[in-house]
Amino acid sequence: MTETIFALSSGAPPAAIAVIRISGPEAGNALCALAGKLPAPRRAVAVTLRDGAGEELDRALALWLPGPGTATGEDIAELHCHGGRAVIASVEAALAALSVSGPKLRRATSGEFTRRAFANGKIDLAEAEGLADLLSAETELQRKSALAMADGTFSRQVEHWRRELLDCSAALEAVLDFADEDDVASLPVDFAGKLEGLGGEIADWLNRPRAETLREGFRVVLAGPPNSGKSTLFNALVESEAAITAPIAGTTRDVLNQSVAIGGVPFRFADTAGLRHNSEDAIEAIGVERARAAMEDADLILWLGPEGTGPTGAWELEPQIDRQNHQGKQRPRHRISALTGEGMDALRRDLVAHARAALPRPGAAALNQRQHGLLSDAAGALAAALRHSDPLLAAEELRLARLAFDALLGRTTTEDMLDALFGRFCIGK
Repeated sequence: MTETIFALSSGAPPAAIAVIRISGPEAGNALCALAGKLPAPRRAVAVTLRDGAGEELDRALALWLPGPGTATGEDIAELHCHGGRAVIASVEAALAALSVSGPKLRRATSGEFTRRAFANGKIDLAEAEGLADLLSAETELQRKSALAMADGTFSRQVEHWRRELLDCSAALEAVLDFADEDDVASLPVDFAGKLEGLGGEIADWLNRPRAETLREGFRVVLAGPPNSGKSTLFNALVESEAAITAPIAGTTRDVLNQSVAIGGVPFRFADTAGLRHNSEDAIEAIGVERARAAMEDADLILWLGPEGTGPTGAWELEPQIDRQNHQGKQRPRHRISALTGEGMDALRRDLVAHARAALPRPGAAALNQRQHGLLSDAAGALAAALRHSDPLLAAEELRLARLAFDALLGRTTTEDMLDALFGRFCIGK
């Protein structure tokens, strides 16, 4: 029998209201033990909660939600208590004490309620991944993209592809079943056209911006030689004194990362060590190597060094224009002074516009690394099926594509992967 679990499902106390959720076969008995009665299903009822000794714990609202039509697919009881720490602790202690002589309950682990929803078919794996991203969303773009995934936008698309694939597989099986023994079976007439259309739809999804960029932020690296104004610009962009600034060359020794939202767009800015060759300082040399590594992983590099000496594709910035002896450039993308603010608004607007074009559209579901990899496997199998003239070989490739679709939705998966996913959730979700 599935264990019955409980946990605080609302925000950290103190708060106006605390929601304690109980899920499992003993949820009803646990509610009766504390509230003295089982309320009518799906109706909020005012109750007095008491522990095993009859001592009053709180006056609360109780909800009884019999399964399977619940979020977890199990019987659920909810206690809407006052949100003080002492109240929550006393109610949780009373629930834990029930296991001694009454219903067997235990505290839930991270993400266990959502994992039960997945196990009971209330959500699929792609929706669970979207829900995890929704819980960690900090910007509107992140929220809308995660909500699209959690609402099943991608899952419905995968189901559509799977049905199309099953139709193609059925057509192949018919060809194999009804072919004469002495004849060489041939592919169905419209087989190639259907697979090409399916492959084109999948390619459109594979070409979309990835979820990692949206989740982690658009990565912008500030690069250039020592004393070119990188740290001052970094502080201005993240609007804090995160980086130490000084006229001494080599002040920045490591890569300093800071996440910030500008215009609702998530960014991750990186301040790096000044680039120069043949440094006699071993620590500075390590910082330079890390700076170069950060530049390789960047979505965009802001180059503050001499014109034309930066990496290909980097934006040429003319910094420190407030100084009389600043180094001018013939064709900079922006002329700025991070100290006085001149040109900074234009730079921010340009960064937001550029990042928006590279990030998923508002409300569009975005694939994470796992999903992108499985969808790539499916696309590869479809392409291989098109290359085969033998229906048996083509049918095997379609089977591999179906397996990839099943893995996308969690019909075939591993416990380790599930542990990693649901471990991202908080306790009580």
